[in-house]
Amino acid sequence: MPGAEPSTDGPLAVLDLAAIRRWAALTRSLLAARRTEIDALNVFPVPDGDTGTNLYLTFDGAAERTLGEVDVTTADRLLAVFARHLLWTARGNSGVILSQLARGLAEGCAGTPDIDARALAAGLRRAEVRARQAVADPQEGTILTVATAMADAAAHAVEDAGATVHAVARAAVEASRVALEHTPEQLEVLARAGVVDAGGAGLVALLECLEQVCAGHAGQTGAGASGRAARRRADPARPAPHGATPSHDDGATGRSTTPEFEVMYLLRDSDDAAVDVLRGRLVELGDSVLVVGADGEWNIHAHVDDAGAAVEAGIDAGRPHRVRITALTHARPERRSGRLTGAPGAAERHPAGIVACAAGQGLRALFEEVGALVVGSGPGRRASTGTLIDAIREQHERGAEGVIVLPNDGDTLLAAAAAVRAASDEGIESHLVHVRTAVQGLAALAVFEPAATAAANVLAMQAAASATRHGAVTVANRAALTSGGPCEEGDVLGVVDGDVVVVGTDQLSVTRDVVHRLLASGGELVTVVAGTGAPGGLVEAVTDEARRSHHGVEVSLVEGGQDVYPVLLGVE
Repeated sequence: MPGAEPSTDGPLAVLDLAAIRRWAALTRSLLAARRTEIDALNVFPVPDGDTGTNLYLTFDGAAERTLGEVDVTTADRLLAVFARHLLWTARGNSGVILSQLARGLAEGCAGTPDIDARALAAGLRRAEVRARQAVADPQEGTILTVATAMADAAAHAVEDAGATVHAVARAAVEASRVALEHTPEQLEVLARAGVVDAGGAGLVALLECLEQVCAGHAGQTGAGASGRAARRRADPARPAPHGATPSHDDGATGRSTTPEFEVMYLLRDSDDAAVDVLRGRLVELGDSVLVVGADGEWNIHAHVDDAGAAVEAGIDAGRPHRVRITALTHARPERRSGRLTGAPGAAERHPAGIVACAAGQGLRALFEEVGALVVGSGPGRRASTGTLIDAIREQHERGAEGVIVLPNDGDTLLAAAAAVRAASDEGIESHLVHVRTAVQGLAALAVFEPAATAAANVLAMQAAASATRHGAVTVANRAALTSGGPCEEGDVLGVVDGDVVVVGTDQLSVTRDVVHRLLASGGELVTVVAGTGAPGGLVEAVTDEARRSHHGVEVSLVEGGQDVYPVLLGVE
């Protein structure tokens, strides 16, 4: 945050209010400078990598909000205020994880107006814990691995008698750089693409700025070791460790099966240890586990086959309340000619409203057709948590008794979940449908019944989304290795369920291949969402391939108008 006088009197004894302000200002500047570089660290060579942009916009927005806080007089209080604002401005999964890192740091440093070495080490450890709690299935080789190295090194450094905040910060940043260098050895998807983890690179940049401030240097940090680490490309020939799991910067993986029930509840009268046990138990029971908490209350979400066991696990951990259990098996209404049936009535109050993210004007129009409040969100411009909270509030003010949120993008999922929890805390009935692509969102929208309650709609919408396989076609923006083989800039890439499986030169040929793969296990409806760069003859090519692959398949065209992906595909 600009405005603080720089200090160049040598290493600091403590981090006071002015030092925290210098750290924030320096981080804001460095993330702005490196956002494009971090964006390029993508697990696939497609131009939708926006981790650096998400981190910068999250941090920049929080800095602007925190500048208006005039009653903050201590370093620990400033950290707490900043962490709260980071959650509000969080964009993408990386932004949400950043907010949780900040939250943990503030908790670890609470009660120390001027932060000394021991408090700083405690804060960095708490930050690592909070970051891991943000995702249900933490994976190594991500920002979480870098955070663990940071916390371990800080804890070791503070064991030395007379350790200073500079010693702790230096140990943390050095360990984080080493951990970042080794992320491709832990995730095969990073090794194939020849990059280190993007979220981890952002965390290293933040720690670099901390070390600069603790050293007494308030000037602009350059492209030092973390910059070199961020630009480093993994050796494509180096094999990944056995069992490595592909992952994005959120450190989470998904499961392909669909459990029978969705279980959601709030949890009180618990503690972090009990919640950790609960999280582990829910992961054993099913998938789509989300556990987010603050101020002594946690929001719990999971898809499981044994709903009773999921609730019992909550009883063991504390006091569950506002329990909602819905079945994830439901008959699908018919959809004809690509038109979505149903529209909200004219009554002032209605049972359910939708907040949906959309990346193109055509997609926006489809969601608005059933009364959804649409938030613009796409690669490079993800919706923030605060924007989604505002949209939920607006739908409630328009008369919706309950609000359903469709993120329609995997990198907006955590931000949407945080928005749903915040709105629920305000007393607004809010639900999240776990949809990672626009075609899953359209499938969910097709079964929306305006006359039904939000809870009943979530049941059908989640089932529809989960039953939709998805693919895409895009163009590589650089040379790299993919799971479909090596590619060069300008090559056409076919994506199935988030993984590059085809590398070609012709968009129509690649689209045919993706459709063939999606229909390999059957299907009744192929939805084609055409983007701004969609090739001519797209519908004819898809229809021809669909009929050859699976007789009787219906093809529906949607003019989505989205950038980056000329073709999005869904099979129901």
